[in-house]
Amino acid sequence: MGARRRGRELALQALYQLEVSGESAGALDAFFKQADAGDRAKAFAAALVSGVRERMEQIDQLIAAASEHWRFERLSRVDLGVLRIAGYELLSGNAPTSVVLDEAIEIARRFGTQESATFVNGILDQIAGQLGVKAAAQERGVSDDDGDE
Repeated sequence: MGARRRGRELALQALYQLEVSGESAGALDAFFKQADAGDRAKAFAAALVSGVRERMEQIDQLIAAASEHWRFERLSRVDLGVLRIAGYELLSGNAPTSVVLDEAIEIARRFGTQESATFVNGILDQIAGQLGVKAAAQERGVSDDDGDE
C-alpha cells in the first residue's frame, strides 16, 4: 500500500477519533506518533486532517447539499470522515479527481458498511459536479499513489 492511501486511512482514523471523543490536537499528535505507518504517510494524513478541520464548514455544506435525502446528523461517522477527506481533496485540487474518488470508495469499502462504497460514490459524484471537477475526473487516469511508505 502506498504512502498516500495509508495517509488517507490514517486521516480517516484520526477524524473518527476526534468525532467520537472530541479530543484535542495534542491527542492527534500522539495518535500520529504511535500510528503504524511511514513518515510520508503520517505527514500526508496530518495535512489532510488539518485541511479538513480548516475547511470543515464548507466541506459539510457540500456534503449536506449532495446528500439531500439523508439527514446530515444520521450519516455514518466513517462515511462522513471519508466524504470530508475526499471533499477537502476535491476543493484543494492537489490530487486528480479520479484518484480522490477511487481512493475514497476503496477506503469506504474497507472501513464502512456494505453500502458505504455506493453511498460515498454517489455523494462524491455530486460534489465533483458541484465543484466543476467531474469532467476532469473522466479525462484523467493518473494515479497519485507512489507506492512508497
